[in-house]
Amino acid sequence: MTEIARLKIQLDDMDLPVIRRIEVPLAIRLADLHLVIQVAMGWENYHLYEFRVGRSVAYGIPDPDWPETRTQSAKTATLADLIAQLKKNKTFHYVYDFGDDWLHTVKLEAVAEADPEIAYPRLLAAQGACPPEDCGGPWGYAHYLEAIADRAGLGNSDRGVSGFPA
Repeated sequence: MTEIARLKIQLDDMDLPVIRRIEVPLAIRLADLHLVIQVAMGWENYHLYEFRVGRSVAYGIPDPDWPETRTQSAKTATLADLIAQLKKNKTFHYVYDFGDDWLHTVKLEAVAEADPEIAYPRLLAAQGACPPEDCGGPWGYAHYLEAIADRAGLGNSDRGVSGFPA
């Protein structure tokens, strides 16, 4: 391993920022980068995912029943392959759970020589708690937080989480 990438991963459409900074080898396969992101964000790897560069390039798990989607295999592509396709802003997207549609913006902050004394991948920084799995995406999560606040007596509703009187 000679080079590493420093990535900033931000969960989009959140009221409070959920951000992770990681360093990973440039040669990491995208299927393995997916697992690194899962751990860093706190997801549980229950759902499909995809890395997207613009509107035309996608890496994930190709669906043999839908070959026209042109999704390339994340098992064979590397982060270096993906980075080679980036434009000026050096960002791409990671989508997790196509039902909840958790969109993450990933920015390439730097490429550097790997330090032989450091084990990669590694988490550099974390800000904000990641929402729980299967809560309905950003909008479902906002509703979930309102329901918890109401249930705890913090909101202005006299209804419980289920919508029935508490």
